[in-house]
Amino acid sequence: MAKLQITDTILRDAHQSQAATRMKTEDMIPALEILDKVGYWSLECWGGATFDSCMRFLNEDPWERLRTLKKHLPNTKLQMLFRGQNILGYKHYADDVVENFCKKSIENGIDVVRVFDALNDPRNLEAAIKFVKEYGGICETAISYTTSPVHNEDYFVKLALELEKMGADVICIKDMANLLLPYDAYSLVKKLKENVSVPIHLHTHNTAGTGDMTNLMAAQAGVDIVDCALSPMANGTANPSTEAMVATLKGTDRDTGLDLVTLSKAAEHFRKVADKMKAEGTLDPKVLNVDPNALLYQVPGGMLSNLISQLKQQNAEDKYYEVLAEVPRVREDFGFPPLVTPTSQIVGTQAVLNVLMGRYKMISKESKGLLRGEYGKLPGTVNEEVRKMAIGDAEVITVRPADLIEPELEKYREETKGIAKSEEDVLSYALFPQVAKKFFETRDAAPVAAAAAEDSIRTINVVDLS
Repeated sequence: MAKLQITDTILRDAHQSQAATRMKTEDMIPALEILDKVGYWSLECWGGATFDSCMRFLNEDPWERLRTLKKHLPNTKLQMLFRGQNILGYKHYADDVVENFCKKSIENGIDVVRVFDALNDPRNLEAAIKFVKEYGGICETAISYTTSPVHNEDYFVKLALELEKMGADVICIKDMANLLLPYDAYSLVKKLKENVSVPIHLHTHNTAGTGDMTNLMAAQAGVDIVDCALSPMANGTANPSTEAMVATLKGTDRDTGLDLVTLSKAAEHFRKVADKMKAEGTLDPKVLNVDPNALLYQVPGGMLSNLISQLKQQNAEDKYYEVLAEVPRVREDFGFPPLVTPTSQIVGTQAVLNVLMGRYKMISKESKGLLRGEYGKLPGTVNEEVRKMAIGDAEVITVRPADLIEPELEKYREETKGIAKSEEDVLSYALFPQVAKKFFETRDAAPVAAAAAEDSIRTINVVDLS
């Protein structure tokens, strides 16, 4: 078998899962030259929640982050996470916005676009697959892995074949909640390798403590690429450790060919970053623990840190396990959607509301939209009593949801006249109008300070890179 390739998530999913996506660009830069020498298949560094967090919490331009990373990582493919018709937001956008976002992401430095849909509804992936390929990106199309009465191996193989026909260059098994157990991973990867001709990429976490074993069994079954995170932000709700995987396979027929000394140098830097985040309180020690209950709750890493954050705001941290127990009940009522953004946030928020206010006494706007079919077709049978409480007699949508959305890019261009300085700004506004507007105002009010900050980043002590 060929060597196993590694995608490292230290610049995106690792800190999204452990520290609510709070790593700053300036915390990344000192290690980029080392990361670029490692020989990864790709570095996942953008998309997911990074876009929102950059503007909302870090006062950074996500597009500028991407350009900076590209400049410092000339030899490594940069990868992003893209939520199909949701792009990086929490609702469906018109096809013209999806097209322009694909185009600008690739123009600004993205090589690999991992496209997924929370409901595994292929109709929600059509536009993204088409435009990623049209603008020269590698389209890695993902299966959102979950377990339920309607999700089994045959379901996922059939879906993978459909995605390959739609133009996927790589198929990703996206196991965001570490539900794919080691022997099931072996069986699923084997079956996919027998039926699908494109490479298979496995993404898992270590929430339940089985991630390393899942990656190893998938490697034995012939998986082409796995996601790992450098050790300072690996494990717990994040991805299994890169160094552990590299060491495990050394000298075998799946040897990754990566150098542990180089990885150790990069890890040294991120250890300091993780320590700083712990001191600031952005990295909550709770998310570092292994919790086999994740197999019951099916809650992915990023969702866990968000639930903790929501409960802290309500002074209700003592309700944490109550909320976790409510999540699978809400999920069943909603027709067993896989729990990944945005469905994880929708189901998680509804579980919080149910625990704090009483079951379905308050139903969020997003829960109503999910039950009405605004996000696509729900995989299983919906609790009609709950649906009735949520949407009354409103008609359930059965067509591709984006077919009901008129082109909207021009509208966003009009709305941002005088405040957007680029097409990228227009897209930032389209996804997060209030957050982007506030960010533009702050950015434009302090151009001198921003220039000084950029200069200081450029002159970071190069001794750190050796």
